[in-house]
Amino acid sequence: MSVLRSVYRVLTVLWAGSLWSLAAWVAPTLFTAQSDRHVAGLLAARLFSIETYVGLGAVLLAVLLPDRGHFKWGYVAAVLLAVDQWILKPIMDAAHLHGSAAGLTFGAWHGASAALYLLACVAMVAQIWKDGVR
Repeated sequence: MSVLRSVYRVLTVLWAGSLWSLAAWVAPTLFTAQSDRHVAGLLAARLFSIETYVGLGAVLLAVLLPDRGHFKWGYVAAVLLAVDQWILKPIMDAAHLHGSAAGLTFGAWHGASAALYLLACVAMVAQIWKDGVR
């Protein structure tokens, strides 16, 4: 097994685990431990942003491998996170600032963002499952 493939496998598993960890206990803990919800939200947003970049790193490694087509669910997860980060987050920020954006409240946009994030988490479970089977 090549060094690149080993790094890819480790990064993929770490990324999948960190996606689920952030959603399951890190973000909720921020809102429990931090009395200022705005600060907790800023910290959580930064962590979600980091997840997107880690995913793009995994995608970069995957496309460098000869069997890059086997990372299909990882590509799906990365696209979902990118849409969340660079399309939904600015809209969500505008809704937070102005009370609504494009006719929807911050809560509605936050729900859409959470759904995309959860779909990315599920996609990475599918990716890890497939990688483990091969």
